[in-house]
Amino acid sequence: MLAKADPSQKLYTRMRLWEFSDQYVVEPSDGSSGSCLAISRVNGNMTLLDEVPNATGRAPKIQTIFGVVGILKLLAGSYLFVITERECAGSYLGHPIFKVLKLKVFPCDLSVKNSPEEQKKMESEFSSMLKVAEKTPGLYFSYDVNITLSAQRLNDLGDESRLLPLWRQAEPRFLWNNYMLEVLIDNKLDHYMLPVIQGSFQNFQSAVGKDTIDVTLIARRCTRRTGTRMWRRGADPDGYVANFVESEQIVHINGYTASYVQVRGSIPLLWEQIVDLTYKPKFDIVKPEEASRVAERHFLDLRKKYGNVLAVDLVNKHGGEGRLCEKYAAAVQNILSDDMRYVHFDFHRICGHIHFERLSILYDQIEDFLVKNRYYLLNENGEKIEEQIGIVRTNCIDCLDRTNVTQSMIGRKMLELQLQRLGVFDANKTISSYPGFDDCFKILWANHGDDISIQYSGTPALKGDFVRYGKRTTQGIINDGINALTRYYLNNFVDGTKQDAIDLMQGHYIVSVSRDMASKKPQGKVEAVASFRLALALIITGFVFAMMSLRKVRYDVWHLLFSLLWAGLSLAIGGFVKANGRVFCNRPRLHKPPY
Repeated sequence: MLAKADPSQKLYTRMRLWEFSDQYVVEPSDGSSGSCLAISRVNGNMTLLDEVPNATGRAPKIQTIFGVVGILKLLAGSYLFVITERECAGSYLGHPIFKVLKLKVFPCDLSVKNSPEEQKKMESEFSSMLKVAEKTPGLYFSYDVNITLSAQRLNDLGDESRLLPLWRQAEPRFLWNNYMLEVLIDNKLDHYMLPVIQGSFQNFQSAVGKDTIDVTLIARRCTRRTGTRMWRRGADPDGYVANFVESEQIVHINGYTASYVQVRGSIPLLWEQIVDLTYKPKFDIVKPEEASRVAERHFLDLRKKYGNVLAVDLVNKHGGEGRLCEKYAAAVQNILSDDMRYVHFDFHRICGHIHFERLSILYDQIEDFLVKNRYYLLNENGEKIEEQIGIVRTNCIDCLDRTNVTQSMIGRKMLELQLQRLGVFDANKTISSYPGFDDCFKILWANHGDDISIQYSGTPALKGDFVRYGKRTTQGIINDGINALTRYYLNNFVDGTKQDAIDLMQGHYIVSVSRDMASKKPQGKVEAVASFRLALALIITGFVFAMMSLRKVRYDVWHLLFSLLWAGLSLAIGGFVKANGRVFCNRPRLHKPPY
């Protein structure tokens, strides 16, 4: 059905990393007869060796690694990213897929010793961000098959393309380590260049009658405008949107393979929602006059890649979301056609917080598009007998919670159509007719939504209990409350640094000696003293002293004045923090996307 890459281009699957005092040496240990890779610990320069050199002095530390992810260059040093732990997550089109359990960074920065003090300080600040990078969730890879492409696009590759190294076949927008591979590409190290995606990989097998159905759900996160929930919203001027994820649902049964792809992504306008300590910061539409042009670029790109497009907009009709919804609907008016449709469905008004079965109203509106644009299908001989010619693009505000509930419904309906066509289901049967299969399917999509949500917001998806159990539960509502508060904390006090780390790894911010060593712009007076922890400590201290003084009023009336003074001080500090909320938040310091 699908050819593997040329065996002569095969990646090393297991290696030994030798830590010498002056260099790291990566030695293939999977039975391959390839050369060893030496990386200088002084400046990151690479050379190939026929064998591991003999140690002089202290014995080198040795550990097993399972892949070289890439090299990242900072001001003076370079940093080697490798996979030190992995687990098999399942198979994609017959080939094993692995999940990264542990990513480790090895510094090649001995030259920093001879750098000026200011440069050492800057290098230290940048390298500390790589500790955040080591904790990147949801990374997957394969040594044998290109997982950046859907089954349909992979099948459409020409014979010559299939013989290329995996990194050359890869779709750049889904290649998580695209930027970090550049140094390896320059050194022509094909056997070491392991393509990695960020997303999700879920799989289950279930028996339905005499048939065993194998279902896989894979998510691929786009790297063009990747980042955290509040620091990457909307689109950039080229039409690339935040939290753009391609979800592919694949089913194998009786030799047949069926695939269905759908996508999610932020509203394709120039808009932002900058954190300012309020629970729900206001939405700002940037350059509204550019809305139509940006939306047109976005949907032109989608149509080139996927064919016909149905945009499903789930946001509210009122409030800040309503303004975005109105602008979005207006921006796409000039590009609507038979091949490009827009449907608004006010999820919260129609479904509320518990009546998600009312999504059937949405399905009735889009069923004709789903049937007309079909899905990808291969017969038992690996021959293509059906092709998907259109895509459903779903969004809410975050493209997490409402979006995942809706996509799971669409995935369910399409899987039912596929199984009915293959004769596994009768015309009147659905997934719900088979409780065991139904439970597995719900868990598949719930885990899928949680993975995507953790990468963007830092918490599992809200409303996940409905996807997981088919109904809202008390525990699910409690979990939603906890996750909502956790998101508030992460958005305001953690995600700025995380965004900087992402921008470094993706090459959205290129470290430059001339720029980063230049004199920094002086901070404003408020920024110079802004510390939320200090402000909170002062507020609490003020109220504690106010309460202590109030308790002593019966002994001395002057304590009433002291109490009012302490309470007033606390209120004044609180008012100051509220008025200057943005500067008290953890903000990105490196890359600000242009508008």
